[in-house]
Amino acid sequence: MKLTVFGATGGVGRQLVRQALDAGHRVTAVVRDPARLPVTGGALEVVRADLTDPEALRPAVAGRDAVLSGLGARRRKDAGVATRLTRTVLAAMAAEGVRRLVVVSAAPLGPVPEGEGALDRGLRTLVSAVLRDVYADLREMEAALARSGTDWTVVRPPRLQDKPLTGRYRTVVGGTPAKGHFLSRADTAHAMLAALGDPRTVGQGVGVAY
Repeated sequence: MKLTVFGATGGVGRQLVRQALDAGHRVTAVVRDPARLPVTGGALEVVRADLTDPEALRPAVAGRDAVLSGLGARRRKDAGVATRLTRTVLAAMAAEGVRRLVVVSAAPLGPVPEGEGALDRGLRTLVSAVLRDVYADLREMEAALARSGTDWTVVRPPRLQDKPLTGRYRTVVGGTPAKGHFLSRADTAHAMLAALGDPRTVGQGVGVAY
């Protein structure tokens, strides 16, 4: 497939680019600073673009089979960036007639896992309070996706780790894995790429965790 990756220099984004290339896809990585992308390959095109301008992004999505996004706030003070930049991506996709989109969000935005105990419930409440601005941003991003005309999927991992790809994790379409506290960025990217070919995930949030 011909894929475009936004947020390609982030932890999940770099994994998306690397794994997509390894799987034989042609990848366009959209970045602000190409020097921050430590991935190379003959099937990789790196595009520097203004992520706030839909017109500037149109060439990067034109003719692509799907778009993947690792965009999001890396710090609490950056809250709001996921919604703003995702709206720009949606506008560029709509202008070019590209429909398939998979984005990363966060587990606390998913349904409460069945049988969640008091300890896990308390932890969820604490994390949601500490990161309330970040989660409010992601919630509005997800709402923008739901209002769009795209065939969207939201992948919701719990706390992210910098650990190797395993390909072994739990996936719940429309739900949240019980007692799922961690997932590596590599496996998060793996789950996002897997969702591309799974029609069950269209218009759904997908919970993923070890």
